Amino acid sequence: MRASFLYIAAAIGLAALLGADHALAGFGQPSPWQVGLQHAGTPVMDSIIGFNDVLLYIMTAIAGLVFVLLITAMVRFNKHVHPTPSKRTGNWPLEIAWTLIPFCVVAIIVFLSFHLLFFEEDIPRADLTVKATGHQWFWGYSYPDHGNFKFYSEMLNDASRKPGQPRLLAVNNDLVVPVNKVIRVQVIGGDVIHSFSVPSFGIKVDAIPGRLNETWFQAMREGMYYGQCSELCGMNHSFMPIAVRVVSEQEFDAWIEEAKKKFAQGPLSGSTETVALESIGAEE
Repeated sequence: MRASFLYIAAAIGLAALLGADHALAGFGQPSPWQVGLQHAGTPVMDSIIGFNDVLLYIMTAIAGLVFVLLITAMVRFNKHVHPTPSKRTGNWPLEIAWTLIPFCVVAIIVFLSFHLLFFEEDIPRADLTVKATGHQWFWGYSYPDHGNFKFYSEMLNDASRKPGQPRLLAVNNDLVVPVNKVIRVQVIGGDVIHSFSVPSFGIKVDAIPGRLNETWFQAMREGMYYGQCSELCGMNHSFMPIAVRVVSEQEFDAWIEEAKKKFAQGPLSGSTETVALESIGAEE
C-alpha cells in the first residue's frame, strides 16, 4: 500500500514537471507532453479555462474530503478499535449540512456554467463574417462581406509541408482573419455531418447539411491556430484540419485584395484524398 502511494506520487510529480516545461511551449496547437488545455486565444476560451480550473478545485476538495472520511471511518470504527457499534439514530445538524453543502456546490456550478453558455451562444455584433463548409474531406471558406469569394483548404502532405508547419494540421490555404475583431462563423455541411472545432478559440459547432449553424470568436493575438473536424465523417476524417491565421488589420486588408484576384475563377483545389493517402504512405 505504501509503495503504491509512492509510485502514484512520483507519477504525478513527473507529469507536473513535464507539463510545466512543455505545456507552455505551444500556442494554438497541441504540444508534446502537454498537460491541460491549450492556451486561450479568445475571451471565450479564457472563460472555459477558468471554469475548468474552478471545477478542478471543487472536485479535488470533494475527493479529499471523501478520502479523509473513509480513512477516519476505517481507523476509528473498525471492530478492533470500536468493538461495540454506536446506537445513535440521527444527527439533524449533520443531516442539514450534508444536504445544504452539496446544494450550494451544485448551485455554484450551475451559475458558472450558464454564464459561460450564454457567453458562448450570444454572438455580439460581428466585424467580419466567414462561412465554413465541410466536405469529404476538406473545408471550404467564403467571405460574404468581401465579395463572397471562395476557396478550399486542404491538408498538406509531408512532401509539401514547410519547416515549422505541424504535421496533419498544416493546410494549403489558411482561413485568414484580423486580430481583436469579432468573427462570426457560419458553418454548414456539404455532404455529411462534420464539426468545426478550434480548441484555442473554445469553439466547436456541427456542420450539418441543410442547416446553417453559427459561432463566434475574437482572437486576442496574432499567430496560427489549428483545429480539426471533430465529427466522425468518414474514411479520411482525421485528414481535414482547420488552420486559422490571425493577422493585423492592415495585413488582412492586403490579403483580401490578393485573395479576390487569386480565387476570382472559383475555389482552387487539389485532390484531398490523394493528399491524405500520400500522408498515410509517408507515415508508414
